[in-house]
Amino acid sequence: MKGKQSHLKSPDLLPIPHSGKKIGTFGFAFIWIGMAVVLAAFAIGGAGVQNLSLGWVVLATIIGSVAIGLFMTMTGDIGVEHGLSFPVYLRAPFGTIGTHIPSVIRGFVASCWFGINTYFGSTAMNGILFVLFGFDNWFVCFLIFATLQIVNTSLGIKAVERFADLAAPIIIIISGWMYLTLADKALAEGRDVWAWIESPVTGGAAITAFIVVIMSNMGFWGTLAADMPSISRFIKAPKHERSWIKRNKSQIVGSLIALPITQTFMVIIGGVSYIAVSNYDPVVALQQAATGLILGVLLLMIVFAQWSTNISANLIPAATIFSNVGGPKVPFWAGVVAAGIIGSLVQPWSLFSIIIPALLIVGGILSAIVGILVADYYLIRKRRVNVPDLYRDEGQYTYLGGFNLAGFIAFVLGGIAAYFLSNYSFIVGFAVGLTAYYFLAKYWWFVKYKQAEMEDPSDEKYLGITVGRDWVIEEGIEVDPESTVSVNN
Repeated sequence: MKGKQSHLKSPDLLPIPHSGKKIGTFGFAFIWIGMAVVLAAFAIGGAGVQNLSLGWVVLATIIGSVAIGLFMTMTGDIGVEHGLSFPVYLRAPFGTIGTHIPSVIRGFVASCWFGINTYFGSTAMNGILFVLFGFDNWFVCFLIFATLQIVNTSLGIKAVERFADLAAPIIIIISGWMYLTLADKALAEGRDVWAWIESPVTGGAAITAFIVVIMSNMGFWGTLAADMPSISRFIKAPKHERSWIKRNKSQIVGSLIALPITQTFMVIIGGVSYIAVSNYDPVVALQQAATGLILGVLLLMIVFAQWSTNISANLIPAATIFSNVGGPKVPFWAGVVAAGIIGSLVQPWSLFSIIIPALLIVGGILSAIVGILVADYYLIRKRRVNVPDLYRDEGQYTYLGGFNLAGFIAFVLGGIAAYFLSNYSFIVGFAVGLTAYYFLAKYWWFVKYKQAEMEDPSDEKYLGITVGRDWVIEEGIEVDPESTVSVNN
């Protein structure tokens, strides 16, 4: 045993054991309902109905949501199987130091999303206070709302689930109320919400518009598709279960059922909002469509929506990433605070106007990471991971000075391809990233830097919950890899 302090072993980044997995199937579904009720999704519907009927926008949203849900479930198996977070597993395809570059990009994007959602929640909060007390200062509301979310998230994952349990049913009920209010407003203006189109397109332009809605929905959740392990590592799963579907049942219910249903409903509200008042900002739309107590209740839904989304989809992933970069000296709560500060400094009130092109580009670039993760975890390692070495300074994932060049080359190629083919961004980035990484890693990089799980493909040595194993990593000091393996039957 060595006495060397390791920067790779922050307590918040160690594998989550079976006993530490606290989120059940319904808990994860409620978390998803809370996450998917987010104002930026309204922009997809509002932009879509300018070229397509609402029915076609809905179909494209269902396709995109189911597709991205499948990608999330695939990468989420890393957390379910091994209890690993996104930035920790990223050490395998990018290196123990290289992991910081793509993960920080993801963390920055998550922080920006936190800021955007907090801004809209604060405008809704300001609207409620104005209706009740005549108070009108959205920036003060922004600071208060950001602080509340940061404190809630710093309390840990169980506090997040409890909040989602409370928020989800309230959000569902008020979302229906919001839809009916806006639909009545649209009908009063003589517009059939399922037939009205501002600028109809046909032929190839209609196909392009349809694909843009699909890619926008995929890009919307592309960041979470990359770092789903940071959440899924807390999801309960049965030990000794070799069936991928049964092992990931909770994920499937959340990401392939709860997400598509809720996302589609939010897009519908955005479309109806635009049809009703020519504005898909729901705060503006509601202030034109409702008054008094009804307006206050509907605005409260927006506050709950942003709160529940920000915690699970933005603050937790960003905090996990920043904690990974900072090492043991940066605890999880400090990462949460850092994400909150960054999300405020980017002036999120200026970002919403460019949300659709940003979704296409950012989602496409991050989709290359999703492709790399799928190639590394499923195609190359076959789900087997030498987990102890992920936490060793001189382990197999150190590669060349802490960098895996195969991962970076694939990331650059996938990102460039997605940028130049932005209308098909997520699929292009994913396909190029996956293909490039598979061939570069398997036939070049891992020929030079041997991987134990590839040289000796043993399930008993390198699988986690499937063989009943809890990975146990001693904090603070480096240990012999053989001493870190614990199998609990």
